[in-house]
Amino acid sequence: MTAPPNRRDLMGVGGLRLAADYWPGGDRGFVLLSHGGGQTRHAWGETGAMLAAKGYEVLSVDLRGHGDSAWDPHHDYRIETFSADLITLLETMDVGPAILIGASLGGIASLLAAGGEAAFRIRALVLVDITPHPRLEGIERIRAFMNSAPEGFADLDAAADAVAAYLPGRRRPRSTAGLMKNLRERGGRLHWHWDPQFLAVTSHAHEASGAVQETIARRITAPTLLVRGQQSEVVSAEDAEAFRRLVPHSELVEVEDAAHMVAGDHNTVFGEAVVSFLAALPPL
Repeated sequence: MTAPPNRRDLMGVGGLRLAADYWPGGDRGFVLLSHGGGQTRHAWGETGAMLAAKGYEVLSVDLRGHGDSAWDPHHDYRIETFSADLITLLETMDVGPAILIGASLGGIASLLAAGGEAAFRIRALVLVDITPHPRLEGIERIRAFMNSAPEGFADLDAAADAVAAYLPGRRRPRSTAGLMKNLRERGGRLHWHWDPQFLAVTSHAHEASGAVQETIARRITAPTLLVRGQQSEVVSAEDAEAFRRLVPHSELVEVEDAAHMVAGDHNTVFGEAVVSFLAALPPL
């Protein structure tokens, strides 16, 4: 059985504190996991443990403004800054070419890193249900949920009810205690963990940045895997094929009965797809 991860506090751009979980793993390479908007590093808990058991060194980070990471005092939540944070972490960890696995927000941040000036630091890229041109209706549904409780919740059950309404196809856990990883107490009420300014800053950013991200995607040379949930409201089958035209060497795996949060919907199937892809990479 893989030992639980070690909690670490690292620094992103401008010295902003970033919380992370670290699995020492083995010598098969370094993996950096980055979650989607509104999620935390805990979304990758099973994936991190699985990869460590396979011999990978793994770091799962709370992106700036999320989870236990600091809120940027200047509200710098540009996608370019999220990406620069990832490169800063790789420099801090002093690792060889790394494998980036990113979902949604973390996926686009990883894509920019893989196609940018620090591409030499990237060994492989795994995008989880995200492309440069996500479906706006899917993105807006996510944002609507994130904006839906500005006054917070009276208790855990109320927060669990909100999640159940947002994810009607997901089985509600018997215990709501684990939900506290995603909540913070302020003023006697429970609030979601993210900085509300993250939503304000990124309200229309995705509409203007798709063309830039598309240009950067064309520069990616690292082995690339796109994992799409077949029921995704963010990436359609047509979007996935368009991405494969952008990055002709990329591979595509579709996970049946999974929506946008693929790893959470079917973690075993997702894990098998990732492990198979990584096993085929050239050795370090």
